[in-house]
Amino acid sequence: MGTDPSPTPAGATLGVEEEYHLVQPGSATLMNCADLSDRALAGTAGPELRPEMLASQVEAATEVCTDLDQVRRAIVTMRRNAAAAADQVGATILATSTHPFASLSEIEVMPRPRYAGLIERFGTIVRQFNLCGCHVHVSVPDLDSAVAIMNLARPYLPVLAALTGSSPFHLGQDTGYDSFRLAWLALWPQGGPPPQLRSAEDYLATIGQSAALGLIEDASAMLWDIRPSSHYPTLEFRAADTCTDIDDALLYAGVVRSLVRVLADRVDTGSQSPTTSDQALRGARWRSARYGISELLWSPGRAELVPAAVVVADLMAELRDDLDAHGEYGVISGLLTQLQGRGTSAAWQRQRFASTGSLREVTLAAMRRTLALD
Repeated sequence: MGTDPSPTPAGATLGVEEEYHLVQPGSATLMNCADLSDRALAGTAGPELRPEMLASQVEAATEVCTDLDQVRRAIVTMRRNAAAAADQVGATILATSTHPFASLSEIEVMPRPRYAGLIERFGTIVRQFNLCGCHVHVSVPDLDSAVAIMNLARPYLPVLAALTGSSPFHLGQDTGYDSFRLAWLALWPQGGPPPQLRSAEDYLATIGQSAALGLIEDASAMLWDIRPSSHYPTLEFRAADTCTDIDDALLYAGVVRSLVRVLADRVDTGSQSPTTSDQALRGARWRSARYGISELLWSPGRAELVPAAVVVADLMAELRDDLDAHGEYGVISGLLTQLQGRGTSAAWQRQRFASTGSLREVTLAAMRRTLALD
């Protein structure tokens, strides 16, 4: 995504980044495509593509968007171009956060100094990082605004993540989680929900302390579920799994952008917003990873566990006026109703496995849904 030299109001623009597994089209097995990664690094694999740590993954980013129709078109274009680039090396893309049946022995870390440094620092957990995520960037005018909105957004991260689970299977087993990715990321000391921060200066001091501890090299290596971007004038939401269905990615992006607009207004007016302790937020995050929208979730406003549908309905009620004002409520509510009717990617992956008994069939079905671009 490009940058704008002048400050952009909170929520005026957004962009979506998706990470994909590279797989063999016929068998759905994981493919290591070092040549494609090298070309993505050199910028010759297409304008949307970027390299990832693993040779079996690639990241793609949309253009900067201003409305939901543009976001949908941009995601379609991004996936189509990523699939075309993968096709040049005999692969295709898979939009799930775990590959359901790949083994750790298939994982190949690209031989670059940054990744070698991660392995030296964190050991074996780096070599097991066969996970893909979806990141949504929403414009903010400056770092002070980013930190203030981030503070208010913390309690909403679990319900946002619950809408996107796509990683129930890992290493050929049902993990018991809707988002095994989110649970697994808790292993990283620089991951999880961000702390409550007093100011932009407090944020910068926290980054400096983390670097001094050897956890990160710079702010771009912080793996918080939400963070100020170190490259763009945006707030980056990182809790979501990669959404298999484009409709789910669009729903997530639209909800996140609306939340930023609502919270920016609360920052400006000094209005009250729910707060959640660090311990409760970690527990709420775990429940989100474990159950998605199929069970109880922590409600920021009610400060208790309630059915996930109630937490989602409360969130939509908070966003209703903003979505109406921007002409987006009909689209978002329709996409949400669709998601709740068929379930998350994790839910239908399990349903597919129950009916076929084959994780290969699950993966092939996910590949088809990844590329359902019409």
